[in-house]
Amino acid sequence: MNKNQVEGKLKEIGGKIQEEFGDAIDSPTQEAKGKATKVEGKAQKTMGDAQENVEEKLDDAARRRH
Repeated sequence: MNKNQVEGKLKEIGGKIQEEFGDAIDSPTQEAKGKATKVEGKAQKTMGDAQENVEEKLDDAARRRH
């Protein structure tokens, strides 16, 4: 697991909490901010997943050469 995967997941969780809090206090602004943070976190986690996948492929390729 890399930094982007961890930070992205934490942002997703934080965004979900903020979104639900906004819903609970009937604040569309807080809900929207939470949704935006959640989407940002999901994108960062996806980037981290892709990064890890590339690193694994490079490691596999390097092992095959030796």
